[in-house]
Amino acid sequence: MVGLMALTEPSVVAGIVTFLFYCVLPLGTLIYIAGTGKRKARRRAAELAAHEARQAAATTDGEA
Repeated sequence: MVGLMALTEPSVVAGIVTFLFYCVLPLGTLIYIAGTGKRKARRRAAELAAHEARQAAATTDGEA
């Protein structure tokens, strides 16, 4: 739909700007917001893995 709007613009520059501001920018924002939960979960999992690795290293150092 937005592609057709961009094609009917009087100039190429206006068509590109229409496509960017009516399609690419809002869609990119929506995808970024939708991925927030996954990014938080991935960060939490990485922090937990690092914490467990530090604990495992500390216990093996204490046993030696």
